[in-house]
Amino acid sequence: MSWAVERRSLAPSAFHALALPEPLERAVWVCDAAAPALVLGSTQPEEVVDRAACARAGVEVVRRRSGGGAVLVVPGDLLWVDLLVPRADPLWHDDVGTAFHWVGDLFAAVLAHHGQPAVVHRGGLVEGGWGREVCFAGLGPGEVTVGGAKVVGLAQRRTRHGARFQCAVLHRWDPDALLGLLRLPAEARADLADVATGLSTPPDDVLATLLERLP
Repeated sequence: MSWAVERRSLAPSAFHALALPEPLERAVWVCDAAAPALVLGSTQPEEVVDRAACARAGVEVVRRRSGGGAVLVVPGDLLWVDLLVPRADPLWHDDVGTAFHWVGDLFAAVLAHHGQPAVVHRGGLVEGGWGREVCFAGLGPGEVTVGGAKVVGLAQRRTRHGARFQCAVLHRWDPDALLGLLRLPAEARADLADVATGLSTPPDDVLATLLERLP
């Protein structure tokens, strides 16, 4: 099966709002974020956000339809790729957690190609100290670490037509910038310093390898 590839420069809110096409077929959607945004999980409480700080920083607050903690999207700091798979596809799995595994394996192969020995998490959700508040502080099924630090964060939106896997590959981890927009206690700063890391490989190189290795 072939993959349709689309690359768009959009505000994160507009990219999250894109409807899944019907009928759904395999597709890769790449988002070049046109502006910074603080993206909250679908069930994350509003009280965690410092709205005044976001306004001062010019950061839009967006709520995605998938779960997990907050992600700070800054242009150039991460590679944002969505993988779309229909229900009839061999890559589909009815179990929500297991459904992430092939995505994690794909990214691990990409990182290995660029000299990064990656590990795919195949267990259940590990929230850690701040995983409910910060996406990259927790570890979910299929997510990828390098040297124990999270590099690839995943989320999933499922409909009756298929699944949309939302994938963020870090190229710069700046917990201070994120914490400046959230209402978290001071001790969170030290706890979040080493939970994630950025890749030195340029985002376009990672993307090119990903497209070459799609199943």
